[in-house]
Order: sequence, then structure tokens, then C-alpha cells
Amino acid sequence: MTTEPAGPAQRSAPDEASVLADLSAILRTVLEEYGLDDSEITLDTSFHDDLELESIDLVTLSAQLREFYGERVNFAAFMADRGLEEIIALTVGDLVGYVVGALAVAEVG
Repeated sequence: MTTEPAGPAQRSAPDEASVLADLSAILRTVLEEYGLDDSEITLDTSFHDDLELESIDLVTLSAQLREFYGERVNFAAFMADRGLEEIIALTVGDLVGYVVGALAVAEVG
């Protein structure tokens, strides 16, 4: 019998550590294009200052998140209510918190 790692749809209660690990892997895919896929990614890592992501990279990230999590995580909606300063200050931890919340709501709903 083969056991596969639990994907996001199979997890009962998403936690911050597992979402951070998932997001780190997704971000490394995005950063790979720039040769920055070995960057340290923590909850305090800033998308703009630390990872130097541009708006096109956020579009790519959005697509990667949708592919990984499906409709449960809507990055565009998460970003829509933010002003420019908030987007510039956005950290991995902010996104982790959003994803954990979105997945928990999807589990209940």
C-alpha cells in the first residue's frame, strides 16, 4: 500500500507551520526564475523588500496559490482591499494567516 503526503484538500485543520511550508515551496518556484530560490522564507519575510517581488510576480504567485489550494484561497480578493503601502509591507506571515483562515472557513463550510 502506497501512502502519499496529505495534500491541502486532505488536511483536516490547516496550521501555520504547514501553510508556511507550502507557501515557501510555492515561493521558491516563483523565485527560481531569478536564482533566488534559496532565500530564507519566514513569517517576517517581506514580499517587496526581502524577496523583491514585482507585481507580475504576485500575479504568478496568485496562479500558483489557485493551482495548489483551488478556489478556497483567493489571492486577488485578499489583495483587493489593500492600499499600495499595505501591499509593499505585505509579509509571508500576512499571507499565511489569510490562507489558514481561508482553509479553516472552507473546512467548516
